[in-house]
Amino acid sequence: MRILVTGANGLVGSRTCGLLVEQGHVVVGLGRGERRATGSWRYVSCELTRDAEVSAAFAEASPEAVIHCASMTEVDACERAPESAFAANVDATAFVARASRRAGAHLVHVSTDYVFDGEAGPYDEEALPNPRGVYALTKHMGEQAARVLAPGCAIARTAVVYGWPPVTGRLNFGAWLVGNLEKGQPVRLFEDQFISPSHAPSVAAMVAELAVRRLGGVWNTCGAEVVNRVRFGQAVCEVFGFDPGLLISTKMAELKLSAPRPLRSGLRVDKVRRELAARPLGLAESLARFHEDWRRERG
Repeated sequence: MRILVTGANGLVGSRTCGLLVEQGHVVVGLGRGERRATGSWRYVSCELTRDAEVSAAFAEASPEAVIHCASMTEVDACERAPESAFAANVDATAFVARASRRAGAHLVHVSTDYVFDGEAGPYDEEALPNPRGVYALTKHMGEQAARVLAPGCAIARTAVVYGWPPVTGRLNFGAWLVGNLEKGQPVRLFEDQFISPSHAPSVAAMVAELAVRRLGGVWNTCGAEVVNRVRFGQAVCEVFGFDPGLLISTKMAELKLSAPRPLRSGLRVDKVRRELAARPLGLAESLARFHEDWRRERG
């Protein structure tokens, strides 16, 4: 199967490309600028906020399925630069969705639990979004663009994705946490924000299956457990052997953040457990795999 993956330099996109190649698919990865992720798949530099570049990349790749992982994900940066967030999360998604429809390709659009307000999580696929803040709003608008312009697409919502190596210069939450704890530096973690920590290779496996099987609708492609960030930090210390005394519990309101974040968030994975072969991982198993990747990269 010919599959095009956007965000190929990113955490989920790079792993999705690698997994699909292992499965025998012909993969083209689109990314901004020079290639930063390794792998035997073909890489094409493409600015997704330019419709002409997207159209040209699709015409060359002639994909049968598309996995749209690319996104502007830094929440506070989105709040400070709403036009850039709109271009990356809405315009680019619209261009990719339109190109997918023209190519007759099945689209999997990767989204986020931040489309919810965090008042009553964890959320299943039928819950109604109520986004707050620029990042959340633009991701929700991206979902709508995908639905309108690529009917039958899949919306794959994930949450707090982590993995090693980080790939890009900006560290994901798990890599940032491990890096600080390894150096013996204290870290402040929210005790009042509940999340579904998601190991990147597991997310890649789920979104890849949605593409290959051409499944539509909403799917919660994330970790299997909902925990607060302090508990996640404690679990990291247990697996990696770090000092849990370095963890400092704090509440979100104590920090002056530019953008709102959902507090009681997280996603239910009952549907994925029932219907996908790629299963969501519990926290212990996902952190064990994260630790194995970390040790391997360190030699």
